[in-house]
Amino acid sequence: MEKILIINTGGTFNKVYNPLKGELEVHKDGIAPEAILRYFYNTTFDLINIIHKDSLEMNDDDRVLMMETIEQSDASKVLIIHGTDTMDITARFLSLHVKHKVVVLTGAMVPFSIDTVEATANFSMALGSLHVRDENGIYIAMHGLFSKHDTIYKNREKGIFLPS
Repeated sequence: MEKILIINTGGTFNKVYNPLKGELEVHKDGIAPEAILRYFYNTTFDLINIIHKDSLEMNDDDRVLMMETIEQSDASKVLIIHGTDTMDITARFLSLHVKHKVVVLTGAMVPFSIDTVEATANFSMALGSLHVRDENGIYIAMHGLFSKHDTIYKNREKGIFLPS
């Protein structure tokens, strides 16, 4: 079975409530994907936790780190857990630089720590798509949709991803 690289960058997917500050924060340990991955016995993977930011705080240095992490891996398939607000920017950046791998970005609108359903569904769809996808490129898997990165977008009024 082919090994999949899973890069966890933070985002809402990984946020937890900090009762001392009274706010949601990106969890540094990447607890959400590890909780989900214990159910995927049919997947060989490497999980790397990097960046630990809300995607609104990400910049091109973070995207370069993602790109370098992808390029340095021997895995030909990559799943990135990413915040939804700038997922499209990262996908566009990666599409300019990563040419010989299948990369799927996913995330969540509601933190896994608050409601496990959406995060788990999006993650599972992204991972399942990687198992059957062989065409190199950058994809997004969100809310029941799986598509090339430039044919799907976040509808901010409805709070869901839709086809372009």
